[in-house]
Amino acid sequence: MPARILVVEDEAIVRKDIERTLEKLGHTVVGAVAEGREAIEAAEAERPDLVLMDIMLKGDMSGIEAAMIIRAQLGLPVVFLTAYSDPSTLSRARVAEPYGYIVKPFKGIDVQTTIEMALHKHEQDASVIRERDQLHEIATGKAAGPLFLKHEGRQVRVNMEDIYFISALKDYTAVHLKDRRYIVHGTMKHIESRLPSDKFMRIHRSFIVRLDRIAAIEAPHVLLEDDKGSIPIGDSYYSKLLEFVALK
Repeated sequence: MPARILVVEDEAIVRKDIERTLEKLGHTVVGAVAEGREAIEAAEAERPDLVLMDIMLKGDMSGIEAAMIIRAQLGLPVVFLTAYSDPSTLSRARVAEPYGYIVKPFKGIDVQTTIEMALHKHEQDASVIRERDQLHEIATGKAAGPLFLKHEGRQVRVNMEDIYFISALKDYTAVHLKDRRYIVHGTMKHIESRLPSDKFMRIHRSFIVRLDRIAAIEAPHVLLEDDKGSIPIGDSYYSKLLEFVALK
């Protein structure tokens, strides 16, 4: 997939070589600069899909420092260019959380493979963040309209009032509707403290129910509307559930 790429390399000959390689591969070079501070300015102005950054830049800011700022402030993926593949150099570079490394001298196929992998991983990371934010909207009840959850490569609309219960799946959370469920990133602990208590309640370490979907309580389970089945009530949650029922 063609990408818009910013090149940061202080050796003019190498910089030109990288530009030519990228253009042959079908990518667009949106800028080519030699210093860390120039890189930050160019990244902010151009918002490229990817930054190729030399680790050992000349001047008062290293490539590692520039990459850390670009990642923190702009959220852009950075791939490091380096002539040094020794453990010490790579260990220092790791703090910038790069999306890959290209070792000089490089081959076109290596450049293309690293770029494709970096863009794919960045998209996955961005998707996780979007899903986490959407799950937070479920938890806080602040979603102004329908939710869009990523499912099988598509963004699927989910109305909050259609949710019956939420269950834990290790580092994932399942959002259950009447006739389907959606799996999203996020833990039960993440949403427990944010769920509005008048709409949702945790009744088991692995289950949160929407209270107005409870059809009956038959300890040690609750039965849900529309034949959605039963959910166990944990011993430590039972008294809280009974208190809620008593207030209704």
